[in-house]
Amino acid sequence: MKLNIDTRRTIGKRDKMIYGHFIEHFHRQIYGGIFDPGNPLSDRDGFRLDVIEAMRKIKVPILRWPGGCFVSAHHWKDAVGPERKPSFDKAWRVEEPNTFGTDEYIAFCRKVGCEPYICTNAGTGNAEEMSDWVEYCNLSNEGPYAKQRISNGHRDPYKVRYWSIGNENYGGWEIGAKSAEEWGRLVTESAKMMLRVDPQTELSAAALADLDWNINLLRNCGDRINWISIHDYWDAIHQTNDYADYEQSIAYTNHLDDKIVKVQGILNAMGLQNKIRIAFDEWNLRGWYHPNIHTVKQGLTTADYLTPRDLNDENCRYTMADAVFTACFLNMCNRNCTVVGMANFAPVVNTRGCIFTHKDGIVLRSTYHVFDLYVNNLGETVLDTYVENMPQIQVREKTGGTVGMDALDIITTLDTHEGCIVVAAVNKDPHRAWDLELEWVGPFVSSVYTIQTLMGTGTESYNDINHVDAEPGKPVTVNYNPGTVISLPAHSVNIIRFANPVNKN
Repeated sequence: MKLNIDTRRTIGKRDKMIYGHFIEHFHRQIYGGIFDPGNPLSDRDGFRLDVIEAMRKIKVPILRWPGGCFVSAHHWKDAVGPERKPSFDKAWRVEEPNTFGTDEYIAFCRKVGCEPYICTNAGTGNAEEMSDWVEYCNLSNEGPYAKQRISNGHRDPYKVRYWSIGNENYGGWEIGAKSAEEWGRLVTESAKMMLRVDPQTELSAAALADLDWNINLLRNCGDRINWISIHDYWDAIHQTNDYADYEQSIAYTNHLDDKIVKVQGILNAMGLQNKIRIAFDEWNLRGWYHPNIHTVKQGLTTADYLTPRDLNDENCRYTMADAVFTACFLNMCNRNCTVVGMANFAPVVNTRGCIFTHKDGIVLRSTYHVFDLYVNNLGETVLDTYVENMPQIQVREKTGGTVGMDALDIITTLDTHEGCIVVAAVNKDPHRAWDLELEWVGPFVSSVYTIQTLMGTGTESYNDINHVDAEPGKPVTVNYNPGTVISLPAHSVNIIRFANPVNKN
C-alpha cells in the first residue's frame, strides 16, 4: 500500500473551526460540568479550572450554546441580571435554575479562549427576541438591552460574531417545529432583524439534507445567511442505549459525508457555493440517551425518563470505536474543507463528551485524545493525496449483514508555519496492522519522522477514574529513507510528522 504525496496538489485550507465543540443545558453538561460553584476545583466564578485547562489544551476554537433542543423553549432574558427565576425546561422536563446564562457563557468562552456561537430560540421564540439577544451582546449602548448588559456590569459589548437561527426545527421532536414554508419565512424575518442590529454577524440556519426544506430556506434567505447547519448522530440510541460495538461503529464511517454531498449539491445548484458554507454544528458517533422524552408517550416517573440519563456517563462505553470514528469524521471535514467551515462535537463535557467531570477531577475519554492529536499537529493546508492498493476489510453492520470498506482513512496536510508534512492515518481494521509506504512527488528533504499512536490495548480500551487505557503513546522519532514502510497498528489513530520536507523559503 502506497500513499502518494505531491505538495503542489492541494484541496484547500481548512478552517480551525472544524475542531469546534458544543454544550447544552442537558444532564451534567452545564451544572456539575463546566459550571460547578462551590467545588474546590472551580474558580471564584464557579467555572471548573480543570475543564478550562483541558479545553485550552485542545485549543477549542468555537463553542456552540445553549442548545440543542433546550433552546427551543428557552427565553434568554430569564437568565441575565441579578434576579434569576427558575423555569421549567420543557425540552428535557427538569427545572432550569437560569444561574448560567449569557453573561456566564461569554465569561467561560473568554476563559477558554474560544469564539462564542449562540443558538437562538426559533421554537417558541420569535424574530424580535432573537434580535434583542444580538442587541444585548453586540451593541455599545443603544437600546434597552445593551443598557441592561451595561447595568449588569458588562460595559463593553461582547461582539458575538456567530449566531444560529434555531435548532432542528424540521423535527417533530423539537418544540416549535416548523414546516419548510414556515421555516423559510421565519429565518428571513429573523435574519433581517438580527442583521439590522449588527450587520457584521454571521448567521446560520437549521437545515438537513432535504431538497424541499433547503430550497424553501435558501430561496427565502440565501442572501442573508452565511452558514447552513446540519446535524448527525450515527448510532441513534436515544431511546435504547444499545451501543454499537467496534465493528458496527466503524461501519458507519461509510456514510460520514452523505449529508455533505447532498447539501453541497443543493448549494451548487442554487449558485450559493461561494457564499454559504456548511456548519456541521452538532455531531457525535452516538446519540444521547434520553428515553421517553422525544416520544409521543412520555415517561411518567423520573425513573422512566430522568434517572436513565446517568448511563450516558459510563466511561467504559467510550472506547477505541469512538476514537477511530471521531478521527474519520475529522478526516472527512478536512477533505471537504472547501465547503465545511465549522463542526461542533456534541457535547464537550459529560453525556457523550470527550471530557468527563467528577467531584475530584476529570477523565479524558478516548475522543479527547483524537482532538489533541489533530489540533496540535495537523497543518492548515489539506493536500490532494491518494493511496494505491488500498486494502479492504469486511465489518458487521448493526442492522445485520456485513459491509466492505477501506481499511485505512488517511489525510495529508502541510503545516506552512513549521514547513512540515503531517499525515493522519487511521487504521479501522479491528485485528490487523497494515504497512504504509510513501511515494513523494516534488521536493523532499526529510530524513526523519515522528509518529504518535492512539490505540489502547484493544478495541474496547477506555479511560475512567484511576483507569487509563486509551491515550496516545509518546512520539517516536524514526530515521526515514525512500521506501521505508510505516506500520499502522490495528484500531489506531496515527499522526506522522515529517520535519522540513519542503523549503519554507
